Amino acid sequence: MLNNNDDVCPVEQRTERPAAVPTQPGQTLSRRSVLAAGVAALASSATAFARDYGPNAEPVRYPDPDIVVLDKRFAKYKLGNTPIQRLHTGTLWAEGPAWNGVGKYLLWSDIPNDRQMRWIEDDNRVTVFRQPAGNSNGNTFDFQGRQIACEHGNRRVVRYEYDGSLTVLADKFQGKPLNAPNDVVVHPADGAIWFTDPGYGALMNYEGHVGKLELKEAVYRVDARTLKLDMVTSEIFKPNGLCFSPDYKKLYVADTGASHYAEAPKEIKVWDVVDGVKLKNGRQFASMDLDGKAGMADGIRCDVDGNIWSSAGWVGAGYDGVHIFAPDGVRIGQILLPEICSNLCFGGGKRNRLFMTGSQSLYAVYVETQGAHIS
Repeated sequence: MLNNNDDVCPVEQRTERPAAVPTQPGQTLSRRSVLAAGVAALASSATAFARDYGPNAEPVRYPDPDIVVLDKRFAKYKLGNTPIQRLHTGTLWAEGPAWNGVGKYLLWSDIPNDRQMRWIEDDNRVTVFRQPAGNSNGNTFDFQGRQIACEHGNRRVVRYEYDGSLTVLADKFQGKPLNAPNDVVVHPADGAIWFTDPGYGALMNYEGHVGKLELKEAVYRVDARTLKLDMVTSEIFKPNGLCFSPDYKKLYVADTGASHYAEAPKEIKVWDVVDGVKLKNGRQFASMDLDGKAGMADGIRCDVDGNIWSSAGWVGAGYDGVHIFAPDGVRIGQILLPEICSNLCFGGGKRNRLFMTGSQSLYAVYVETQGAHIS
């Protein structure tokens, strides 16, 4: 196996264009100068146009240039002989990828089209999994294999049971309707369901139904046995993606409040988990600023080494895709995509394949680590 472990390639190095061959009146260009000019023109074209992921695209030369090492700590996770692949295109705003280990399929949401999609591993087939789907956003599976979904349109969190019935896990807090639940994870110790409620699905008809937000944006926990709902923190502008650390002692949450609050920082926050039921000591884990440009994190997942893999978008080429942060919050790598990346998860038989929903498409790439959790 070839590994590009020593390749450190910052974004600014990748996008630098060779200087043009100087010409002066009466100057005669040598064959070498003409060749250099041609190479410079080709380099400029390569940076000016997006990578072709279509069915007739030429294979990418290894190592994939869009898997970028920013810090040597990321080099061991980059495989030198694997490409970023587009598995499907045709969604309007793709979100909520979740891997089903029994069925060997990747489930995700196409929110505006009010459907859930399924990519099947054995033959790369894509089917409509469920429609209507309550304009679902985030999805996951609990430790009994049941799908849990956050429904924008119905402003609730639901669980699909083995007999085909549906259980509403949460739709109100203190008598008021939830804003529009967004992303969800499950704790293995007690099966509790933790979810974010930023309210995007109630702010527009495109991803749900316009309605009044009666609650402060917050993160909640549902007791799996009693379905008692508790707010665990509202110390965040708009909580979006969330994930636990490998030992479940920390909870990470992406804040996308900058979409509606001018004072909101573009960051990922982290809290300490107390007794598996409460949060304390909220603080910034990582800033989304990169070389003076800051987009927003959305979906996030943790690997077995405690690195946080975060979707990133709303800046453009050289930024949009996935940003990888070490446990100390330092950005160590990027996976660049030609679209805004909305969400991600680890899957495959070894949990070493990163699936990425990129607004209109589904992408995947193998990495030399594993997801810390089942989905």
